[in-house]
Amino acid sequence: MKPFLEKIHKSPGASWSMLNRRLGDGIPFQWHHHPEFELTLTLNSRGLRFIGDHVGEYDDGDLVLLGPNLPHTWASREAVRAGEPHVALVLWFDLEWAQRVTAGFVEFRKVDDLLVRARHGVQFSVDLSTAVRDEYTRLFEQPPVERLLGLMGLLSRIAHAESGLPLASDAFRRPSEQTGNRERIDRVLAYIHEHYTRELTLHELTDVAALSVSGLHRMFRKHARTNVSEYVTRIRVGDACARLASTEQPIAHIADAVGYGTFANFNRQFKLLTSMTPREYRAYFRRSSQ
Repeated sequence: MKPFLEKIHKSPGASWSMLNRRLGDGIPFQWHHHPEFELTLTLNSRGLRFIGDHVGEYDDGDLVLLGPNLPHTWASREAVRAGEPHVALVLWFDLEWAQRVTAGFVEFRKVDDLLVRARHGVQFSVDLSTAVRDEYTRLFEQPPVERLLGLMGLLSRIAHAESGLPLASDAFRRPSEQTGNRERIDRVLAYIHEHYTRELTLHELTDVAALSVSGLHRMFRKHARTNVSEYVTRIRVGDACARLASTEQPIAHIADAVGYGTFANFNRQFKLLTSMTPREYRAYFRRSSQ
């Protein structure tokens, strides 16, 4: 399923946007994207995080920076402190805003580097998240000018920490957004994204890439930091997650629709990535939406 485009409205009296999102029933699966950068601090919540082709666990204090138009969602399983809301403190700013803020200031060079890294999503360490938590939460209590200065200081502090784990693979970026001499990998990725719902063979992909099998594997490892089969699995499971959370389609139908010939293989691959069976995953979202 394609991510929906979310329209971000600027906060009153400000050149960027923020949201203090508090959800008593949990964070729902809402696969979406937007042209703004997004910095999110998630509190009192644990569950699964989907960023491009990344699927991973998150917990209280999850701090992530996302680049423009990177599909994403969080989907909670439980609150860390029962009875209290799941909290997502979200900051959005666009590329033009960031360029105006950093232009000509050598002091913000590391922020520029951080924004480049954000193209694929960056998860920061628990230590860094804990260190900036008070500074981050204070932004929501300040007037616009102090809030702007606070955001610039926060970005600078995060950038100078020089930490962070990349999330989505290099290869997940849409081929039209990629630059440089990457014609072969672009062709292969476009082909996979168009045909992942059926059986794909290495012979097909080597023909598309005009490479040998070993050459295809080397190229994929270099650009995607994974192998072909794992990349296809992540695309399929991400599609299945969206269908399970947002439709009433039978699970067997979903397995077939995303490219699995056998239900047992679908169950096995799904649980390997999400730590839940498809049935458990859907049941959780049904309970949280009641």
